[in-house]
Amino acid sequence: MTSPAHPRVATVARLLTEAGGTGEVRMLPAEVRTAAAAAAALDVPVGAIVNSLVFEAAGSPVLILTSGAHRVEESKVAALLGVAHVAPARAEFVRRHTGQAIGGVAPIGHPAPIGTLVDIELARYDVVWAAAGHPASIFPTTYEELLRLTAGTAAEVGNGPTGAGAIGDAGKAVRA
Repeated sequence: MTSPAHPRVATVARLLTEAGGTGEVRMLPAEVRTAAAAAAALDVPVGAIVNSLVFEAAGSPVLILTSGAHRVEESKVAALLGVAHVAPARAEFVRRHTGQAIGGVAPIGHPAPIGTLVDIELARYDVVWAAAGHPASIFPTTYEELLRLTAGTAAEVGNGPTGAGAIGDAGKAVRA
């Protein structure tokens, strides 16, 4: 691992350590702004990549941590949140609420807490990989650890195969 030189990455690394996170932040040789690019760089399935997507719901940010192989269904998320609709946030909104750029948004390290939904599809993988505050930084973690680190809510955020045997404790998830 190379040392995290970017201040946001250093903050995420520090917060991970303080929270008892098991993963170590890694700097990749190049930026990876898509789940497919991250999966290729790490030689892991695209579903094991955590997409950190910020949505706007009634003027507030919502962070959705979803599997790279899974699409967020906005109407389903709106129903879960009890709002008329949610929409992907614009870059400025994302940066204002996370302090990070699209493509590198970490699940933690934001200026203020953000309500977070964690896709139950991520429970299919023993190890998942999340951005660490910059598009060239990433760290390994687990589904359970993501829930703990973010104080997130397990949720079915899209349509996809979610057989009970594959999702473990995610059976307690919020479903629309």
